[in-house]
Amino acid sequence: MPTTPQQGFILTRHWRDTAAGTEIEYWLATEAGPLKVLLTRQMSVAFVEARHRVVVQTQLLAMPDMDLRELALKSFQQEPVLGVYAKHYRQLGKLTRGLKQLDVPLLEADVRPHERYLMERFITAGVQIEGGQAVDGALVDCRLLPAPAYRPALKVVSLDIETSQHQDLYSIALDGVGERVVFMLGDAPAPTAQAKQTEQTEDSEPTSDFRLIYCASRKAMIEQLNAWFARHDPDVIVGWNVIQFDLRVLQKTADDCATPLLLGREGRPIAWRAHPGKQDYWFAPMPGRAVIDGIEALRAAVWSFPSFSLENVAQALLGEGKDIGDEYDKMAEIERRYQEDKPALATYNIRDCELVLRIFDKAQLLQFAMERAHATGLQLDQFGGSIAAFSHHYLPRMHRQGYVAPNVGDVRGKSSPGGYVLDSRPGFYDSVVVLDYKSLYPSIIRTYLVDPVGLAEGLHGSDTASLIRGPMDTRFSRDKHCLPEIVTTLWRARDEAKRSKNEPLSQALKLVMNSFAGVLGATECRFFNPALISSITLRGHEMVKRTKALVQQRGYEVIYGDTDSIFIWLGRAHSNQEAHAVATSLVKDINAWWTQGLRQEQNLESFLEIEFDTHYKKFFMPTIRGSDVGSKKRYAGLSVDADGQEAMVYRGLEMARSDWTPLARQFQEGLLSRVFQGEPYRDFVIDYAQATLAGKKDDQLIYRKRLRHRLDAYVANLPPQVRAARMADDYNARLGRPLQYQRGGWIRYVMGKNGPEPLEVRQSPIDYEHYLSKQLQPIADAILQPLGEDFNSLTSMQQELF
Repeated sequence: MPTTPQQGFILTRHWRDTAAGTEIEYWLATEAGPLKVLLTRQMSVAFVEARHRVVVQTQLLAMPDMDLRELALKSFQQEPVLGVYAKHYRQLGKLTRGLKQLDVPLLEADVRPHERYLMERFITAGVQIEGGQAVDGALVDCRLLPAPAYRPALKVVSLDIETSQHQDLYSIALDGVGERVVFMLGDAPAPTAQAKQTEQTEDSEPTSDFRLIYCASRKAMIEQLNAWFARHDPDVIVGWNVIQFDLRVLQKTADDCATPLLLGREGRPIAWRAHPGKQDYWFAPMPGRAVIDGIEALRAAVWSFPSFSLENVAQALLGEGKDIGDEYDKMAEIERRYQEDKPALATYNIRDCELVLRIFDKAQLLQFAMERAHATGLQLDQFGGSIAAFSHHYLPRMHRQGYVAPNVGDVRGKSSPGGYVLDSRPGFYDSVVVLDYKSLYPSIIRTYLVDPVGLAEGLHGSDTASLIRGPMDTRFSRDKHCLPEIVTTLWRARDEAKRSKNEPLSQALKLVMNSFAGVLGATECRFFNPALISSITLRGHEMVKRTKALVQQRGYEVIYGDTDSIFIWLGRAHSNQEAHAVATSLVKDINAWWTQGLRQEQNLESFLEIEFDTHYKKFFMPTIRGSDVGSKKRYAGLSVDADGQEAMVYRGLEMARSDWTPLARQFQEGLLSRVFQGEPYRDFVIDYAQATLAGKKDDQLIYRKRLRHRLDAYVANLPPQVRAARMADDYNARLGRPLQYQRGGWIRYVMGKNGPEPLEVRQSPIDYEHYLSKQLQPIADAILQPLGEDFNSLTSMQQELF
């Protein structure tokens, strides 16, 4: 146990009520290994407006170990508040329910003890540990202080299982920290003469780079797994769908075997918790170990893939995979290997673990998760929680300004309008430059001092002349606020992260900073207020409109704009150097205009900064299909960087959308690139259509669409993917295989003469005319019609001849 101050990184956090009071438990990763910290007899606190004193005192007569205290705090309605202090946190919940019946709100009673302890000390993930006593393997009642720079080396294990098609456990693989091992159900093969000479144990088998241990029963597998975790003691468990599949199967197997699954530190079980808003979705908190799912980590870090299957992501990031066929081919091969070649199954199993570790390394997912924890104050493996992250930063600063937070739902109403999108001018253009406001909403918060406390002060302030005027008759205090300082701190930290090339930290800070406006517009947030969020979004509208006017005063045309970007047509073809020079001049003028204008209008310092983003040598803005109106959020361009390197860019077009077939996406890419490069395109259109009709592109005809609801939820409207899924599961049922689509998911199908047909069961010839009229023609006409041509004119004669 430490006798001098040391640092730690919070892995897990928990609270419990004990006879002595509320106890908080933190597990830390330290240089000396894992450390359990216990903070005992912690008082829990909530707040109530002082005018309800008598009502609350009456309630407290039946609740021992609770009392009211005078505080120098007030509500957003400027009412003084009292502190309600409780020995046990659950008492606050009981009091909340009792007061609710009397229409008396108890404020901040939902802030849990382990969260409040950290936020009020401005701790996010790193801590400095001072004092405390060693008791039964834990450090008790020490003092924790923030240590924002601490980054330990975490011990990581990748876990993966293989099962039968009915989820009967066959093997468990572990890779990373400690011994690489596969626990396999079944008897070990008879040892060879060589194995006997080397005294090989009967329950294991040597392999090229991992140990294969045979287990006589699933109960023995769980026991071996428990022992491995106790022996090697990882800080973090990673995997692919590791909570919703691997850990749940392991838990069910353990339960069926009447054997505890003890993967937490100190041999403690998983504290399973159902998600309140997602059906059949679970959290798997366990003491002392974080569990990070690769799919959720990638999405949180804003990675995007057509499919988040391990095979697809591995191919995309690593250029290799482990595919052994489609879902049913894979299951059949797993079954064959289990029955006939268990070492081959073990190799396949641990290969999944290896791929997960390499993906985590390639995408820097563990670093991102750690930096996100430092940036948000949330637990390492919590990837949602934007509202919780906002509260973690905001509440302690708000308290120091003399305020307590409202409850969720105290303010009602519709949220604000979203980002402003200019009408587009469809067509083909030479030389379009894009200017983009850097972190638009955070910069508006900093510049106009948009803030919940600032709004409360402004709405009740008497000296209105000194306040900052905003949209919807809002007024903000110039000197009493919290959010602008929070954003400024994060902004500067991100600039430093970029200078030091710490991409995971830069990305984490960007995401949390940019989430704040969305949080204020979420009705689930305690600070939700339509006027507050509108003070951000409507400022954004004003900025886009003013920027457009400034650009057009300079003699250039704005052909599109979206939230924080404007697309400027330079009127004629410019060299790359010329286009960059024009963009640089515009950026300088616009930023100077904001600096001067805001100082004159409201004596504000401008943090609004527009930047040069892209020069498109060629640019295409399509129309809304079936009309002459320009589309929004859909365009393509041939971009050129400062070094003259060209790249095709697609936004919102079929090329960039996974619900169109590869046939359509490749056609659009080929046609647009030829038009942009000034190459012949008519023969390309004709040949592509002819090759499609001739069956030469059959491997590109597959639709891949998502079933967003349970299959039985589709009643009146049956889109193609639903019809295909029902056909597939009818077929699976006839073969006695598990049904794949009853709870939603992704379905792959082709369009046959009899309609949509899943890949599992194909019964009719391909409907090539469908693909020409529904996939190729809409794409072709959007591009060809501005050029005076159309798909039918180019292909009709060839189709007749064919």
